[in-house]
Amino acid sequence: MQLLNGTACSQQIRQEIALEVEAIVAAGKRPPHLAAVLVGDDGASQNYVGMKVRDCEEVGFGSTTVRMKASTTEAELLAKIDELNSNDAIDGFIVQLPLPSQINENNVILAIDPTKDVDGFCPENVGNLSLGLPTFVSATPNGIIELLRRYEIETEGKHCVVLGRSNIVGTPIAVLMSRNTNPGNATVTLAHSRTKNLKKLCASADILIVAIGRTEFVTADMVKDGAVVFDVGQTRVSDNTRKSGFRNVGDVDFEQVKDKCSYITFVTGGVGPMTRASLLQNTLKAYQRR
Repeated sequence: MQLLNGTACSQQIRQEIALEVEAIVAAGKRPPHLAAVLVGDDGASQNYVGMKVRDCEEVGFGSTTVRMKASTTEAELLAKIDELNSNDAIDGFIVQLPLPSQINENNVILAIDPTKDVDGFCPENVGNLSLGLPTFVSATPNGIIELLRRYEIETEGKHCVVLGRSNIVGTPIAVLMSRNTNPGNATVTLAHSRTKNLKKLCASADILIVAIGRTEFVTADMVKDGAVVFDVGQTRVSDNTRKSGFRNVGDVDFEQVKDKCSYITFVTGGVGPMTRASLLQNTLKAYQRR
């Protein structure tokens, strides 16, 4: 078993981006700029946005954090998005999810200029992804593809089971894995919690990508010997044995599964850092397009 080290790979990506930014600035141009909109005071969201700001500082990007109250109305948020769409100094921006219940997330996603949609959530970018056209690939699927590429894991002709059908992870990674590219050219099955014979199906996978949102859902009897396993899930659970009082748990029962795998990600230091690195890649791409 070999751990897929997203921390090390993401650091390599940031170093590559930093060199490009140095060249941009040396040419007398401004660096790329990423903005993040944070509505409310959700602790996990604040922490994640804070990490994105530090990532920007590390590679030399400019960054702006727009903080809005939890009581913000949908109209107020849409007005702020319109401002960011019109601001030529900002190359890309994200609206951190989840949003308070009074705001319709779909309306927010539809309001973002597709040329600044570095999360890759807008219908235009999702459509371009499906058609194989240049686009912003949503960050988590792109991070998985980068790990496969940098570890030189063979995907052609392999059976890839994607467990979870969200618009953010499951559906786009299924498209990417089936595309005539490298990594890609896999035979993909998109499964979910209501799929029949789910254990048997997962156990047939050469590559298993799990984003079902259920803690430790995938157990050893669901994994083929020698499989490559990506655990996208991350849930904070109470743990009185830890100083912090909690621990992060994935959708895969890591201790049960690890010895059956050729490669596997751990819940921390796996897909998460690659997601953040992919956001930087998309921001650089947005800057270059502008």
